[in-house]
Amino acid sequence: MSQSTAEARIILALQAYQADPKLSLRRAAKIYDVHFRTLHYRSQGRQARDDCVPNSRKLSDLEEQVIVQYILDLDSRGFPSRHCDVEEMANRLLADRNASPVGKRWAINFIKRQPELETRFQRKYDYRRAQCEDPTTIRNWFRLVENTIAKYGIRSDDIWNFDETGFMMGKISSGIVITSSERRENPKSVQPGNREWATVIQAINAEGQAIDPFIVVAGEYHLQNWYEESNLPATWVIATTENGWTDNETGLDWLKHFNQATTNRSTGPYRLLILDGHGSHRSADFQEGIQAT
Repeated sequence: MSQSTAEARIILALQAYQADPKLSLRRAAKIYDVHFRTLHYRSQGRQARDDCVPNSRKLSDLEEQVIVQYILDLDSRGFPSRHCDVEEMANRLLADRNASPVGKRWAINFIKRQPELETRFQRKYDYRRAQCEDPTTIRNWFRLVENTIAKYGIRSDDIWNFDETGFMMGKISSGIVITSSERRENPKSVQPGNREWATVIQAINAEGQAIDPFIVVAGEYHLQNWYEESNLPATWVIATTENGWTDNETGLDWLKHFNQATTNRSTGPYRLLILDGHGSHRSADFQEGIQAT
């Protein structure tokens, strides 16, 4: 018996039971071939399972549609969401009304309920392998960029590429040195064990113009000698993180830096920022900042 047929029988049994005072609930269940216990619960006011809102639905229909559109928008721009990204967006909406956050499996159940969404495996590519890739295999990416430029009428000097690179502080490189001719073995330099990282973030547009660098160093506080004893230009920005790598907060700070540096020089209503897919670019705050710039 299909679920819809079973539900129809339950409704008929309830109607017959309510219309005939002499008809017992057990007799009605037998006549319409439904489970007595089910009919009993329904007569007590319990809703059908299909009419109940799942426990995992902590958001309203409108809020869920906002998240669906958020996911689809990210995907259309080449940033397919992960489960943690979906959870973050949901928790932001819940936090706005002081509600408790979603559970561990909320995002999984949410995606299952949405016919517009589907989970897929995302392959990792080695950078050197990607450099040797046949251009035909990444045609969709170029088509996405071309369509975006055409859709919003973006000029070449408003097309910006983001990139970051890390530097290991105190790393010793191999090189040629001058030694005694009697020396039998090659000299060695001891690599310091307390190596630290620094990250430099840069953006350059399609016309070859660049904004001032954004430097991320390891530390908790800014040191005065960074600004008084160094030759760094005053317009360069220095930020600190625990390990000298970019995190969500510094990613958002860089976006503000980018916006300040490019707003006045923009020649059209829209700017295109091409990112490399770093985790900090997927955060809800970063994506919200992108839309606001």
